[in-house]
Amino acid sequence: MESKKDFKGMKIKPKRYSASLVLPKTLVLVGMMGAGKSSIGWRLARKLGVSFHDTDQEVERAAGCSVADIFETWGEKAFRDAERRVIKRLLTESIQVISTGDGAFIDEESRDLIKENAISLWLRADPEILYERVIRRDTRPLLFDGDAKQILEEMIERRYPIYGHADITVESNDDAHEATVEKVIEALKVHIYD
Repeated sequence: MESKKDFKGMKIKPKRYSASLVLPKTLVLVGMMGAGKSSIGWRLARKLGVSFHDTDQEVERAAGCSVADIFETWGEKAFRDAERRVIKRLLTESIQVISTGDGAFIDEESRDLIKENAISLWLRADPEILYERVIRRDTRPLLFDGDAKQILEEMIERRYPIYGHADITVESNDDAHEATVEKVIEALKVHIYD
């Protein structure tokens, strides 16, 4: 088998996919920054034998610059507009797994697109775990202006009730990635087949 690249550009050996679950339509992962949407998403897509797209990476590719640069240069509204266009385009393509930015499902228009055309899955994580994950990176523009922990807590308070409208919720805490992927697959089976 020929090797391919994973979402970070590293070479990986293709793996046989799981025949135990067939997605009837695209799966969109939603939730806070640091919840593991990208890392779980590409592993899940690989296991299911479908393609994976990260909307932040798609926006960066189209804009030719980072999400942080987009926020700094054009602002959040411009980023959300670009993100919405990317989501709309991806949802017209073949069945896949899509990882979204933390604000995508908060945007009503994007949320409606996802709810109408895909299965939405909220990767929910404990606030302390999210904080420990996000402070390791300086790529979170929404946390730049003030106390990162306080900003994150305020975002969680506003956003968790909206994420709660996703079709499925799976906890994404300190489990190994593969364990979370298995939880997602089991939750999908219940959602699709029951």
